[in-house]
Amino acid sequence: MKNLLVSLEKAGDFDEIIDVRTPLEFAEDHIPGATNAPVLSNEERVLVGTTYKQVSPFEGTRIGAALVARNIAHHLETTFADRPRNWRPLIYCWRGGKRSGSVTTLFNMIGWQARQLDGGYKTYRRDTLDTLGTLPTRFTYIALVGPTGSGKTRLLAALNQAGAQTLDLEALASHRGSLLGAWAGVPQPSQKHFDTLLATALRAFDPARPVFVEAESRRIGSISLPLALLDTFHQGACVEVQSSQEDRAAFLLHDYAHLFDDPESLKGQLQRMIGLHSRERVAGWQHLVDGNARAELARELIERHYDPAYARSSHQHFVQLPRALPLLFRPNDADVVDQAKALLAQLDNRTLVVT
Repeated sequence: MKNLLVSLEKAGDFDEIIDVRTPLEFAEDHIPGATNAPVLSNEERVLVGTTYKQVSPFEGTRIGAALVARNIAHHLETTFADRPRNWRPLIYCWRGGKRSGSVTTLFNMIGWQARQLDGGYKTYRRDTLDTLGTLPTRFTYIALVGPTGSGKTRLLAALNQAGAQTLDLEALASHRGSLLGAWAGVPQPSQKHFDTLLATALRAFDPARPVFVEAESRRIGSISLPLALLDTFHQGACVEVQSSQEDRAAFLLHDYAHLFDDPESLKGQLQRMIGLHSRERVAGWQHLVDGNARAELARELIERHYDPAYARSSHQHFVQLPRALPLLFRPNDADVVDQAKALLAQLDNRTLVVT
């Protein structure tokens, strides 16, 4: 039989990429654009694995084969019922083994020009990690540095609208980065899927143009950033975003308003600050939550938590901060895109030296 294995570099030559792993495996991470057509459900994979280990490899394989055959038949009658005669799919599973091999063989018997990804998802994952170890260093970054509430995220979005090249790490991580930064009702992606999203974003950038990025530490919620990216943009040029105390408090009140929808949860998040702050101070903040004193809590957090944390971390990480371009930003105004365009014009006329 002819060789049905192809390398990851050939993935773009196919009409469709089919991930035959379980829905849970697919949800954790997958090749961008892949269609999930599981040949074993989450529960079926557990059953097969348990039988293989506790009864015998033969019995586990026999049960697995029956389930896989039944599920492939279902997909042929539904998912793939409208695929044309000349369809060319690329099939993968966890490591390019029996699951993807079974589908590839059957598809070729039908007449489709199917191929199996050599090494499966594990090959793709290894390629993603290799990419994140090298690709971030090929770009020039301009970091938006400034205290919480200064509107860095809003400025980054405005720069994108103004035509700049931007990397929104918080959007990829589904988290604002601070201790209270969880997105309401939105879980963070797995670390593996974040890595995929980041590698995909980086591959789309033009190395000849600067990449604007918001200042971040190593972690955004539960997500860790690759060291190659951190080391590179921590060494890069900076724009120090400055906003008035009134604007910052108003901005925080707007962006964190959802936290007051669940006061007990908010008090629980504040409780995690014990160690960074005294029990008495945290109890005072929790009392403000009970009294729905939103503006006062915002001011307290700015003055006693966020600003001291920014003063400690920013000068430690961003070596070019003493030479940063200062920007007085009004994050709550309607002209944020015009403010972003003015910043771009100012940067065009200024050399941000990186030594």
